[in-house]
Amino acid sequence: MNTTLLFVQALNGLQFGILLFLVAAGLTLVFGVMDFINLAHGVQYMLGAYMGATLAALTGSFWWGLLLTLPATLGFGLLLEFLVFRHLYERDHLSQVLATFGVILFLNQGVKAVFGTAPMQMPLPELLSGGVPVMDGLLYPTYRIAILVAGLAIAGLLWFLVERTRVGMLVRAGASNAAMVSALGVDIRRLFMLVFGFGAMLAGFAGAMAAPILSVEPGMGDNLLILAFVVIVIGGIGSVRGAFIAALLVGLVETIGRGMMPDLMRLFLDPSAARQAGAAMASMLIYVVMAAILAFRPAGLFPVRR
Repeated sequence: MNTTLLFVQALNGLQFGILLFLVAAGLTLVFGVMDFINLAHGVQYMLGAYMGATLAALTGSFWWGLLLTLPATLGFGLLLEFLVFRHLYERDHLSQVLATFGVILFLNQGVKAVFGTAPMQMPLPELLSGGVPVMDGLLYPTYRIAILVAGLAIAGLLWFLVERTRVGMLVRAGASNAAMVSALGVDIRRLFMLVFGFGAMLAGFAGAMAAPILSVEPGMGDNLLILAFVVIVIGGIGSVRGAFIAALLVGLVETIGRGMMPDLMRLFLDPSAARQAGAAMASMLIYVVMAAILAFRPAGLFPVRR
């Protein structure tokens, strides 16, 4: 792999890491503050992609579609919290896993019934449809740069909200000791609802941002959910800072690994076998990294103090 290709793969890895962070940030807050395992969080990412593509088609504007996706995914997340998830807060983790897995199946089938199984595409905005010169005259897609910039801006805003506002203080306190926060007179149910809705909106925004560069299809959030759980375990459950660092790490390892492993395997295998073995090794690589980190930091890189 030459230097130019490695640089492009690194940019792709950072861009993927940013999208992964938007999903994992909400998930780590829900898990850290509410001690609630939500396997259906990846569905919010899928719904954001579908809502973004649909609303962009209805309004004729990518920007309106993206903007309207935020309240739409927030509203749907709050509806799910009201109808399903709030009844599971006091249940054990096994019940939460089974119930939220049922939500995945229900919503995936619901999307198939409404939109069909054929992939959808959200058109790129004309303003961001070009390329930016990066190395040796190579053009890197402007839209992917925009994802990086938007994601970093949201990460900064999220850091400010969590670290510098009263609501953020309550969220951090809830992640450390939810029982104590409740005993101090804070409406913990309302805090849970706020965290859940905000997490759903972040995941939905990530889905809408990814829609122009990925196929929008049923189940598209399932694989991303697995990586999001890897992110929160590496970063430390309940830590937004940890989720950000871990998401970038996972994005880089996943993307560069998929680019490099087939080439590495060609040193030992024929091209056909190298492609298959390289893809398999790349899929395993992030879990090897996770195991190595947890061997030295069992609670993750930036664990929340309890």
